[in-house]
Amino acid sequence: MRTVRIGNGCGFWGDNLDAPIRLAESGRLDYLTLEYLAELTMSILALQKQRDLQAGFATDFLDVLERLIPLLRNQPRLKVVTNAGGMNPTACAAKAGAILTGAGLTDRKIGVVSGDDLIPRLDELLYAGHPLANLDTGEPLTGIRERVVSANAYLGAQPIAEALRRGASVVITGRVADASLTLGPAQYEFGWKWDDWRALGAATVAGHLIECGAQATGGLWCNWRDADNLAAVGYPIAEMDESGTFILTKPERSGGRVNIETVSEQLLYEVGDPAKYLTPDVTADFTSVRLTGDGPDRVRVETARGLPATDSYKVSIAYRDGFTASGTLLVAGPEAVDKAMRCGQMILDRLKLAGVELAQSNIECLGAGASAPGVIAARSEPPEIMLRVSASDSRKSAVERFTKEFAPLVTSGPPGITGYTTGRPAVREVFAYWPALIAKSAVSANVHLC
Repeated sequence: MRTVRIGNGCGFWGDNLDAPIRLAESGRLDYLTLEYLAELTMSILALQKQRDLQAGFATDFLDVLERLIPLLRNQPRLKVVTNAGGMNPTACAAKAGAILTGAGLTDRKIGVVSGDDLIPRLDELLYAGHPLANLDTGEPLTGIRERVVSANAYLGAQPIAEALRRGASVVITGRVADASLTLGPAQYEFGWKWDDWRALGAATVAGHLIECGAQATGGLWCNWRDADNLAAVGYPIAEMDESGTFILTKPERSGGRVNIETVSEQLLYEVGDPAKYLTPDVTADFTSVRLTGDGPDRVRVETARGLPATDSYKVSIAYRDGFTASGTLLVAGPEAVDKAMRCGQMILDRLKLAGVELAQSNIECLGAGASAPGVIAARSEPPEIMLRVSASDSRKSAVERFTKEFAPLVTSGPPGITGYTTGRPAVREVFAYWPALIAKSAVSANVHLC
């Protein structure tokens, strides 16, 4: 039975820059996917595009594409599918096209998928009766409309498959569901109907397993010490046949580990109801999946089922929500935890003496169980603690004043305080997350080749 090998070389913007190259070199791939986007990423890209109409995409992709050129030359059948387009897939495609043209690969067409960005139509959509109510609170978007920075629908796999059908060798999208980066190529290769829920569900499981990169191959594994050479961890490959059954593996002789544990952990990563994993393409049933070992670093994934997709797209909205800053100091010596807590309180008390009341603040003693309160407890009195104090407020001036209270503790607090030489903490704007739904009938995906 014919198989297709789809490997994912990037799990987020900021992932290992060498991983896509190594995967393409030794993965014997038909498709290389690169997943760059998260909710926060979209708001950052939206602000970049506001400042520069030619910006707003994951620029790391262009560096990766440059380095992929020799491999694309030697592997003419290798295709690349990525959501690096972010808020500006057209501009990203133009830059990518220049790289391909400069390398003499003028026969490689780029497919551009857009239509996910709802900002240009946001008021029109609200007026037409789409409330974009917060999924957690039920509040309508109108209450924060003036502070909205980005609003993107999670498109599905159909426009990706359409771009491939039109002859694209590289597909660049805006916001699509992560698993759709894998489902699109699989549907195109095997010609599944868009209501073949079993096949779509199976390929969605594959996409979910590889979307976070090395998390499926030994990264973030509870038994990570048993992984081979995580410094050279191999990124995941789904070797799929037309039935939807696939082998989850990684390149030979690469680091990491693929076994039932690593695959099971990733299968349940960021999942609400495992029997109804909602995507734009299908409702996948993760409880139907069967995992069996198929040799070293190979796990067979089969019997996945799917149900019809819903009639709505998820929408990720980001809006301005004030300012924040976090500062740290190293507190050393006897009774370090108590000393650190007192130092943190001194910072807040001195702010009050200056007439500044913060909307929110938090004092943490890193090294004494603060990363998981009530779960992790210090086994003994630590000789040193990293004090972290954080603040947020709608007033930038209040947060700026907060950042000026760390260094004075070195000489006006208890002994054993250091770590102030990197300067005052940076004040950052807060972008809050607003999840919503919108009817699929209100959103149109666009595909064009360049």
